[in-house]
Amino acid sequence: MSSWLGGLGSGLGQSLGQVGGSLSSFTGQISTFTKDMLLEGVEEVGDASTELLVSSSKLEQVEAEYERLKRIHAELEEKLEASEIQVKRQSAEYRTLMQQKDVEISHLKARQSGLQEEVQKLQHSAQSATSDSAVLPVTTASATTTSSSYMSRPLGAALHQGFHGSDEMDFGDVIWSQQEINRLSTEVMRLEAEVSHWRRVSQASVAPGAGNGDQGEVLKLQRIIKELREEMGREVDEHQHELAALQDAQRQKMADVIRRHRDELAEYEERIEELEEQKQTGGTSPATASGLHESSVLSDLQNTIQSLQEAAEERLKEEQEERLKELTANLEEAGRRQATLQQEKEEAQAENAELLQNYTRLQTSVTELQSRVQEHEGKARNKAQLDQEIQGLRNALAGAEKEISRLKSLQSETKMEVEHADILELNTVIGTLRKENELVEQDKRNLQERLARAEERVESDSLDGGESSPAATEQVSGLRAELEKSEQSLREIQEERDTLLNELEELDRQNQQATQHVISVKEQLSVQLKESEAVVARLQSELSTTTDQTVALQQELKAQQDKLSHSAFTLNDLHMGKQQLEGTIKELRDKLGRATEMGKEARRETQEFQRTIREREEQLSAARAELCEAGERGRESSGSRDQLEELRRELAEMRSSQEKVMSEDYEMKMEKQRLKTEAEHAQERIEELARQVREVQAALNRTVLEKDTRIEALKLEKSQLEGELGQAERGLQEQARQYQQTIEELTAARSMDASALQTEHERTVRLNQEKDKEIFQLKRDVEQMASDHRDTNEMLSITVDGQKQLTHLLQEKDSFTESLRANMAATQRELEAVVQAATQEAETLRGALEEKDKQLGGMKEDKSHLKEEIDRLRDQQNRPQPSGLSEPRTLDIITELENEISQLKSSRDELEDEGHSLKRRVEEQRGHLLSSQQSLLAQQNELEQAHQRHEQSRENYDRLIHAKDEEIGRLQQEVDHLGHIHSSQEQEVVILQQEDKTQSSLNNGENDNEKHDLSKVEINRLVKGIKEKETEISQLNERNLNLTRQLDQLGVSREEIGKLSQMVLQKDLEIQALHARVSLGGGGHSQDVMFLQQQLQAYAVEREQVLAVLNEKTRENSQLRSDYHRIMDIVAGKEAMLLKVQQENQRLSTMSDPSGSQEMFRETIQNLSRIIREKDIEIDALTQKCQTLVSVLQAGDSGGVSSNQFEELLQERDTLKQQVKKMEEWKMQVITTVKNMQHESAQLVEELHKLQGQVDADNDCTSNLSVDYSRLIHSYEQKERKLGSLSHELAHVQQTISQLSSTKDVLLGKLDSVAQSPQVTPLSAALTSSAQPPAAVEPPRHQVAAPATPGNQEGLRQELESLRALLSERETIIRTLQENNHRLSNSAQVSDSEQRGQADEARQVRERLDALQRSVREKDLLIKTKGDQLTQVSESLRNRESDNEVLKQAVTNLKERALILEMDTRKLKDENEAVAQRSREKESEFRALQETNMQVSLLMREKEFERSAMSEKAAAMEKMLKDREQGNSQRSGELNQLLNELRSMQEKAVAFQQERDQVMLALKQKQMDTTAVQTELQHVKDREQRLKLELDRLRNHLLEIEDTYTREVLAAEDREAELRKRVTLLDDRLATSSSQVESTSHQASLQVESLQEQLSGTVRQRDEALIQLRAAQDQVNQYAVSLSNLQMVLEQFQQEEKAMYSSELDKYKREKDEWRRKALKLEDRASALKINLDEANAALDSASRLTDQLDLKEEQLEELKKQVDVRQEMLEESQDKLMNLLNSAEGQVDQALMRNLFMGYFHTPKPKRSEVLRLMGSVLGLDKDEVNQLLEEEGGHGVGGWVPGWLGGRAVQSVPNTPQRPGAGQGGFNNSFSEMFVKFLEVESRPALPAPRLPVYDIKPLSAPPPGRTTSSAWAQQPEGGAAAGRGQRAAGESNPFLAPRSAAVPLMHHGSGSSSASGGHHHLLMKPISDNLPTFTPVPVSAESGGQVLKDLLKQ
Repeated sequence: MSSWLGGLGSGLGQSLGQVGGSLSSFTGQISTFTKDMLLEGVEEVGDASTELLVSSSKLEQVEAEYERLKRIHAELEEKLEASEIQVKRQSAEYRTLMQQKDVEISHLKARQSGLQEEVQKLQHSAQSATSDSAVLPVTTASATTTSSSYMSRPLGAALHQGFHGSDEMDFGDVIWSQQEINRLSTEVMRLEAEVSHWRRVSQASVAPGAGNGDQGEVLKLQRIIKELREEMGREVDEHQHELAALQDAQRQKMADVIRRHRDELAEYEERIEELEEQKQTGGTSPATASGLHESSVLSDLQNTIQSLQEAAEERLKEEQEERLKELTANLEEAGRRQATLQQEKEEAQAENAELLQNYTRLQTSVTELQSRVQEHEGKARNKAQLDQEIQGLRNALAGAEKEISRLKSLQSETKMEVEHADILELNTVIGTLRKENELVEQDKRNLQERLARAEERVESDSLDGGESSPAATEQVSGLRAELEKSEQSLREIQEERDTLLNELEELDRQNQQATQHVISVKEQLSVQLKESEAVVARLQSELSTTTDQTVALQQELKAQQDKLSHSAFTLNDLHMGKQQLEGTIKELRDKLGRATEMGKEARRETQEFQRTIREREEQLSAARAELCEAGERGRESSGSRDQLEELRRELAEMRSSQEKVMSEDYEMKMEKQRLKTEAEHAQERIEELARQVREVQAALNRTVLEKDTRIEALKLEKSQLEGELGQAERGLQEQARQYQQTIEELTAARSMDASALQTEHERTVRLNQEKDKEIFQLKRDVEQMASDHRDTNEMLSITVDGQKQLTHLLQEKDSFTESLRANMAATQRELEAVVQAATQEAETLRGALEEKDKQLGGMKEDKSHLKEEIDRLRDQQNRPQPSGLSEPRTLDIITELENEISQLKSSRDELEDEGHSLKRRVEEQRGHLLSSQQSLLAQQNELEQAHQRHEQSRENYDRLIHAKDEEIGRLQQEVDHLGHIHSSQEQEVVILQQEDKTQSSLNNGENDNEKHDLSKVEINRLVKGIKEKETEISQLNERNLNLTRQLDQLGVSREEIGKLSQMVLQKDLEIQALHARVSLGGGGHSQDVMFLQQQLQAYAVEREQVLAVLNEKTRENSQLRSDYHRIMDIVAGKEAMLLKVQQENQRLSTMSDPSGSQEMFRETIQNLSRIIREKDIEIDALTQKCQTLVSVLQAGDSGGVSSNQFEELLQERDTLKQQVKKMEEWKMQVITTVKNMQHESAQLVEELHKLQGQVDADNDCTSNLSVDYSRLIHSYEQKERKLGSLSHELAHVQQTISQLSSTKDVLLGKLDSVAQSPQVTPLSAALTSSAQPPAAVEPPRHQVAAPATPGNQEGLRQELESLRALLSERETIIRTLQENNHRLSNSAQVSDSEQRGQADEARQVRERLDALQRSVREKDLLIKTKGDQLTQVSESLRNRESDNEVLKQAVTNLKERALILEMDTRKLKDENEAVAQRSREKESEFRALQETNMQVSLLMREKEFERSAMSEKAAAMEKMLKDREQGNSQRSGELNQLLNELRSMQEKAVAFQQERDQVMLALKQKQMDTTAVQTELQHVKDREQRLKLELDRLRNHLLEIEDTYTREVLAAEDREAELRKRVTLLDDRLATSSSQVESTSHQASLQVESLQEQLSGTVRQRDEALIQLRAAQDQVNQYAVSLSNLQMVLEQFQQEEKAMYSSELDKYKREKDEWRRKALKLEDRASALKINLDEANAALDSASRLTDQLDLKEEQLEELKKQVDVRQEMLEESQDKLMNLLNSAEGQVDQALMRNLFMGYFHTPKPKRSEVLRLMGSVLGLDKDEVNQLLEEEGGHGVGGWVPGWLGGRAVQSVPNTPQRPGAGQGGFNNSFSEMFVKFLEVESRPALPAPRLPVYDIKPLSAPPPGRTTSSAWAQQPEGGAAAGRGQRAAGESNPFLAPRSAAVPLMHHGSGSSSASGGHHHLLMKPISDNLPTFTPVPVSAESGGQVLKDLLKQ
């Protein structure tokens, strides 16, 4: 094998060397070629004959050369076959070798696995001997070994499969298998060494421990380990089963507990309702009851409610504790499962690491192979590696960014408020680092593009060489052959041209010197190229250093994230796992499946937890509602509040644990997806590696030949190198600029971060105030977004539906237009066919008319001849005849002539009828033509109209689509604008935009598809295919019609013969009937009549049957005719062509075969007609005899039947027979026509099916193309959409930056106003305290429940001072930061100036380089001009030579064509001989037919003999009749004898008829054979004629070519003379040019020296530029160091700020705790005043609840966002209902109310009654002025307090603060009934003991005066309270006009109403607050039947 390989290599090397040598000597060959061309044509030939001799000798030489080349070619082919056989044999040997190697590999692998098992066993024994805790390492080791063997096995198997699958063996694979064997053997050696090592260890461990440390103990230990593992597995399974059972039991317990809890809740609700009813009854008791009794009842009720609540809370607490325990147990189990999953993950990662090691080892082997293979393509591989590295870096960056974003989102969820500043800092730092990364990547891409350009240049040069090499070898071989020919022909005259040769040699030497000089320059330039490549490599290394710097910057970023260190570690682990998992996806899939199952279980558990949590939350909310309702009626204890807070904390913990489980689940999902994507990436990489290996092998097979590169390419390379140097300098400048920009951005970000950190505190202070506004804004935004979404969705759905309809319409119109086009094409084709058919029929009709005219003329001549003969005969008759014998002869002649005349007349009539019918047909066809043309024009008009409509609709649709696109763009802008408000809504909007874009683009794409699908190319292709199919169909139809026409002709001749034979049979039958009539004379007449009557009846029946059948057939025929006409219109065109072909065939047949079958037919027809005439004559004679006999019989028999009746009967029978015959003939014709129609219809149906199949296939192709086109458009639009989304993200980032800058400015502006805002609150507090000294004042919202005392004011002042100190500290920090910024900007300016100086220097260097390039180009142009002159001279010589060669080639081509023609003629002769043989066979068949004809004539003679016998018998009959006259006695016997003879004669006649039919059938068969033979003969003759014509044409062509050749030879002689003259001129020019060349060479050498000097200068400049580059890099490094220092400073600053913030937060927390303690003290003080101040207690309770709500506000915000929409809808519904109710009840007056008012009027004292009257007047809708007038007229006492009198025996009560004034905090009342009714309810719900309460800021101040105050003090207090209320409204937006003074039983709001009041404060005054507070009113005692409708609806709500 090696020797064969070596032989192959040496052969290849020799051939390559020869090719290289031929290429190197190419210039020399060109010079010799030019010499030969100049030397050619020296022989001056005297005349044309000698020149022909010379050319013939040259042709002989060429033929000899051709034969020699043929022999060489045959030998080479034999060698090739032998080498192929050898290669096959050797490949088979290699395959066997490979199989052996595979077997060896499998053995080695088996041995390796065995050794690994031994190693494991030894490790087990050793570790068990040393310690018991070594189980896990052993298992991991075993896992690693097995996994490694597993990995190595499939790879090897796959590679060996590839070996056996491919027939073309690769030696690289053999080498690889050898390396694999070596590697496995080394591994086996290593494992054996490990085995020996572990044996020694085990022996050493066993020897000191125990003496009997045998192998048995090891086996025992292994068994124990296996049993333990099995037990562990069993325990795990049991544990899982127990877990499932526990979960089921827990679910059941939960369900029971929930059911019990609901039942208890229902019971409690019932009891509470009962208590409420009791309370109402107790509250509405008569006025006699005292307040003490009421308070005692209330206290009892409250005690009972408290006891019930305590019991319920204890139960709830116990149940919830049990549930919490169960939940914690479940969570612990989930945590354990997670830990196990994490362990499995770590094991998988360890296995991945080991598999990666195996993979890297395999990769090393592959890279070794590639290094051997890719010695010529190193640069390409480097480029691929660089691309892979860039891709890996990009993937890593993308993964890091994704991970950072995920961690940021998690962090923002968990620690949103605390670490907001940190996240902002990280965002800015990450953004800057991303920008730096992108800039570095762009630099890297630029450098790679330069590298790629250089490599492409090198590859293109090498490829040019490789491509031109085979062409050059072919040219060289052709030139060699031509040179050999020219040397043979021109050896004699070489001596005369030595002087020219010498001069040419001198020129060659000079040329070679110039080329050597150019080669040296080229070598120098290649050295420079290598140096530039080294520079590029250096730049690449610098690029790698910059990438290292970016990696270092990323590490610094990670170091900044102290709080996110854990997530960073996990990110690194994930990256490591990503790199390790590329080869091990298949093994991990099973584990992934298990993990997904566990994840599903965990998800199920989390879903169950969520369900339970939801249920508990519902229960909790119900409990809260109950507690609130109970709290409204009774006091809440502090213990229940603590329990509720504990429950909330537990709930929050449960929620956090659930969120953790959900996040872990989500991480598992993400890992699964990532593993899938990594698997796909790994497969793609494996495929890429395989493809690279294949490409490398293909590159080995190609032997690349290098060609001499030209001077221009070197110049271009030089200019490109200089351009690359300039680009490198520009890239350095850009890098420096980018670094400067990054520094400036970092400083800006630092300043922004500082300002943001300074303003963060203020933002947290104002957070509480902004929460409510955010709620309202969010609600409005959500509603706006929802409405916008609905509108956009509706609009888009409408547009999508419309566009779908439009596309559907367009498709239908396209299909309609296509069908119209197809119909038009079909109609055009049919028209053409009809026109052709009509013209052909007209021609045929003209021919037929001419023939008929000729026949008529001939008949007229015959008629005149016959008339003359008749006259002559008449003359003869007039003459007296000697004997009576001549009379019967003349009678016979006359009868014959009359018969012939009648026949001629009938034929003339038939011909005239035919002419008339033909004329009618022509007219009908003209009418058809006109109608079809009109229909065509109408269809064309319709098509044009349809096109116009289609174009109009398309334009309309385009306009519509454009408008829709504009609307969509506008909507997208609006959606983007809205999306910046809310982040979650933004994602939905983006998704919608993408859908809209896809829909609109899809619609546009569909329109475009419809426009572009049926492109012209496809239409042309379809039309061509259809035309080809139509031509094929027409050819097949023509063949079919040819055959049918031939058959029809045969059928016509047969029909004529059949008619004649039928006529013969009829005559025979008539003769027999006459014989019978002659025989049946006398007594048998009655029998004959009966027989004839029966026949008549049978004929009549048959006639009726035939008529019925004929009716059915006519119906069928009419249907078939309609079908036939439809089909015939299609076929007419094809039939016309057939008619032409038939006419030509007939003409040819008449020309070729004049003595053919037609003469035979004519002879047979004449014979038969002669026989028929004779029969007719005999029949006439017999009829005359019969008539005489009948007359004799009539005379003889007077008593018989009358002769007239008998004759009538006979005539009827004859007529019936004729009718039956006509009907039968017609029936036969109809049957034949029907059969033909069926056959043709079947053929047409088949053709239709074929055409439909073709059309369907074409439609499928077009649909596939349209689908592919739409797919491409879809992918393109997706990419556009991705671009759009990226641009949106960019815009979003820019907006966030601008927002940050604006927030910075705003916060800096607000720093000044911070000192003023805290001064407002104490002033308002002072005002309120002066107004109400005993009441406590609540501070603003961010300070919870602190009393506004003088000590409190001092604390506020201290706080102000501390804030000012903080402000001063912040200002100093800001100043320091500004100074740092100034310093950085100064340093940046200095670096800018330095960079500008460097740029100026680089510009100067570039200008010098440009000047040098210009000079070099000028020199190159000079050299080019000289070279061009030389090449022009050589090209003119080459053109002359090529002309001669073309002439020679033409001669050889002509000879070859003559040979080919001779071969064709031989073939044609052979075919002629075969045809002649076939014609001989046909002649023999013809003779056989003639013999049969002779037999038929013999039969005819026999028939004549029989006829004569019959006539003799008739004579005998006459004699017998005469005898009968003599004796009647003998008559009966003779008659019987005659009858018997007649029957025998009839039987014989039938037999003869059958024999005759058989003979006729045989005759017809023979005639068909003869016609087939004749057609074949005709084809052969046509072919001979064609071949003869071709031969003549070729001979003429040869003669013409010889003439042209002689002319060209003469012209060549003239050209030769001219060339000689030119050569003399060229000699002179050479002498001058040689001196010029010497001078130019001297100048060129000088120029080269100057160029070298310039090159050395450029090298020096390049070195200087490199030095500058290094200096710039040092500056860049310094910038990087300064950047890192800045980042360190920033980190320190951030840490300091964090510490400061944490201290401030602690301080605020402490202050908050102090405020809370103070609030508790205040509550204690207020509880001391509980006896007299129940209402103040209620206010304090509500205030404490508000503080709790403020603590819970952050939790409730999430719930509020969800509830806002629901509440909004409920509000709208309730508002509509209330408005309807109010409108309906506006004008109504309640009877119960009026009764109460009337009763109250009489109960009140007289001075107070005017107020009651005023209230009644307002209820009745009277104006205040009218009521006052009435009261003044009555003499009223003015307005006073009437409520004490109204309430009977209650205690004294002050005037209520009814808010009737507009300044009292409730503007907007309009004196309606509902308003007065609400006032009345407020007054009625107040109990007997009012008390002063604490005013707060969050709610309206309760302005009821203390009991000691008078009304005047109350009215004086009113404005201040109103101002406070207004201020509270402006601050919070939660003030409520209905919070008037209430009893102790009415709290301000229930427990859960804080949020609702906060959200509903801006709505209508009658909506939510009334419904919240109405159930707690104590209404007026009114019966349920007569209660007002308004009250009912309000109570319902």
